[in-house]
Amino acid sequence: MKTTVSVKGQITIPKGLRRRLGIEPGTVLKCAEHKGCLVLEKELAQDPVGKAYGILKHLGKTTAEVLRALRSDGEDVQ
Repeated sequence: MKTTVSVKGQITIPKGLRRRLGIEPGTVLKCAEHKGCLVLEKELAQDPVGKAYGILKHLGKTTAEVLRALRSDGEDVQ
């Protein structure tokens, strides 16, 4: 597959590659150079540690209380 660099330095990633690799609008790609080649790598949508951050604030709550809080953006859990 080939693509051409535009005047602004932009490229189009072929649709088949985007589909296979799960690259959607808004996906962040990290750019690097390795042995003279351009390497693009998908950045994780959210840091795994950041995803779990704050989970312990629900300790001691029932499942129903936690679900109610999560569904209402956490407003009613104290």
